[in-house]
Amino acid sequence: MDTKLSRRLMGLLPFIAATVALSPSTSYAQKAGVLEEVTVTAQKREEDIQDVPLSVTTLSDEKLDVITSAGADIRAMSARVPSLLIESSFGRTFPRFYIRGLGNTDFDANASQPVSLVYDDVVLENPFVKGFPMFDMERVEVLRGPQGTLFGRNSPSGIIKFESRKPSQEFDGYASGSVGSFDQVDIDGAIGGPITDTLSARASILVQSRNDYVKNDGPASDTEGYDEFAARVQLLWEPNDDFSALFNVHNRDLDGTARVFRANVIREGSNDFVDGFDRERVTTNGRNDQELEELGAVAKLSYDFNDNITLTSITAYEDVYVPVSVGDIDGGTPTGPGFIPFQSVTASEADVQQFTQELRLSGNASDALFWQTGVFYFDENLFVEQRALDETGISVGGLALQEQDTTDFGIFGHISYDLGDQWRVAGGVRFSDTEKDFVASRPFSFIGPLAPQRANPDDSEVSWDLSATYQYTGDMSFYGRVARGFRAPSVQGRTLFANEITIADSETNTSFEVGMKSELMGNRLRLNGAVFRYEVEDQQLTAVGGTTNTARLLNADKTIGYGFELDAELAATDDLYLTAGLSYNNTEIDDPNIRVPVCGSPCMPTDTLDADGLAIIDGNSLPQAPEWIFNVTARYSRPWGDSGEFFAFTDWAYRSEVNFFLYESVSFNDDELLEGGLRLGYASNDGKYEVALFGRNITDDESLTGGIDFNNLTGFVNEPRVFGIQFSTRFD
Repeated sequence: MDTKLSRRLMGLLPFIAATVALSPSTSYAQKAGVLEEVTVTAQKREEDIQDVPLSVTTLSDEKLDVITSAGADIRAMSARVPSLLIESSFGRTFPRFYIRGLGNTDFDANASQPVSLVYDDVVLENPFVKGFPMFDMERVEVLRGPQGTLFGRNSPSGIIKFESRKPSQEFDGYASGSVGSFDQVDIDGAIGGPITDTLSARASILVQSRNDYVKNDGPASDTEGYDEFAARVQLLWEPNDDFSALFNVHNRDLDGTARVFRANVIREGSNDFVDGFDRERVTTNGRNDQELEELGAVAKLSYDFNDNITLTSITAYEDVYVPVSVGDIDGGTPTGPGFIPFQSVTASEADVQQFTQELRLSGNASDALFWQTGVFYFDENLFVEQRALDETGISVGGLALQEQDTTDFGIFGHISYDLGDQWRVAGGVRFSDTEKDFVASRPFSFIGPLAPQRANPDDSEVSWDLSATYQYTGDMSFYGRVARGFRAPSVQGRTLFANEITIADSETNTSFEVGMKSELMGNRLRLNGAVFRYEVEDQQLTAVGGTTNTARLLNADKTIGYGFELDAELAATDDLYLTAGLSYNNTEIDDPNIRVPVCGSPCMPTDTLDADGLAIIDGNSLPQAPEWIFNVTARYSRPWGDSGEFFAFTDWAYRSEVNFFLYESVSFNDDELLEGGLRLGYASNDGKYEVALFGRNITDDESLTGGIDFNNLTGFVNEPRVFGIQFSTRFD
């Protein structure tokens, strides 16, 4: 463990000791035999999930705790929710999200995504900003389908919504520590309560560390380790019943490694691993270090003019600096593994500043009518420096620069109206105006310098949604929803190895959804489902790789998707609690004229090629879009003594075949991934103390999660099997 992390751990010892010493207890388990109400803020107000007319899934505290065991980052949510996949070629930074098959495989620091991340009411845009860890969470919501009315541009596929636990006048907190495989150390905790009768506070921390468990047989260092620290401090001032002010300051410091790329890890003529593949060994000669520093602040002010009208202001600033993120792109050395035509090591330095301001008025015009309206302003400045390096980290091949200023202004409104006891209708509209000012240049390169190239795309769009809900019985309702969302124009200026910048026009997604929500068996079974169909016009696609380490934007004329989602929770007995999720997604690119480059490696493309050797991708499914996702959890407990229990918790997540690129080939895909977890433990004093043994990916599934196609059959893989032990305490 490095000295910086050691100092942080020593500084946290008094905090942990004080937490463990506190004695009041609280019950955290599911109420015996009954499903508790699930509250969400999918429509920017607190509602029962059964009353929200869209497909939404939440993750419970315990499930989050389980799937993030052993220091897992946000990618742990992948396939744990129907229609959700998350992957990254960067590691613990730069997550790429896909909902209902819609996402973006672009690896450039300027990439845009059709899935927005909303963390503590703040929309986060750049992928580097989206990797802030999950800890001390109140709830996690996944909203599927266009969310363009209340959450704006760049959410035509949906949003992932994080809410951290807020300060209150009730004293509470927790502390948790675990150790595991590869010298994994994971400590997180929080403490909060009143300072005065009008001021409360909450402090939360996360410290994680893992050794470089992938041993390097080449001249470069071992890899896949990290030291990470994150913290959040919140103050809530409530001077009277009408006004509240919530202040949030948070930071993150990551010192680790990027994903390790593995040269010729795929057997030629197949998508299988080569003989002798060892997930814990690699042979590379290039650097692989990665660092990230993040600091952000949020101020949320709320004032109730009367019982019917509330004014909310949310002001936020995020600053993410990535001093270095280096990848040995070829994944090997001049002598192998296998044939590697040329060496390629690239490094990025990025700095992102984002400012957002939202003003929102909401209220009840009557018992039947709820309304909200507001304005939103977004301003982002991004600077990226990319270098081509030799194996020692010296810049030899070139230097490319990117800078982009993005501004967005939006006006939105939404209403919900009850038409008697059984019918409720809702609708909203939003106008957004987006402008980008982009410049890219290449001061020097082995292919020559490039004078500044500029682009200034802008667009104004209207997004909207309409829904109707029919309360069939007190326990079952049906809803229908039609929504239109859009993604603003995008610019791709990765000019380190190319001489052009590319622009993608705005895309729009019109989605139709019909769903059912029910609570059955005396509130022991919650069963929710939806079927949907969407059509994306001018979909923004990224042609990644080919024969060079580049990415190029293009618009597909149309993409069609359809499928369904099911979510189920069952309190089978007082001791057995089950959850399950299932989704089917069929996606198809519909554009007979679209062409993309194919691999420079021997991947054996299966698409028809035109006279120029470009793949015709009309009819292909989208990349990283599995047709099937299935997940299940089971928790069984047996009481022991007056207030203790032994318990077992298992969770499994499956996703079917995914293709890594827009073109289809024999090699660059993965048939399926199935990962399971197991947790065995004892909780005492109604959950005040808990000790548990855990395992993640307990079957040690080995699957490709992505590839690099321009040089050789390079791939990267899922996380290995890990085991550990965790102790936690909760108090109030």
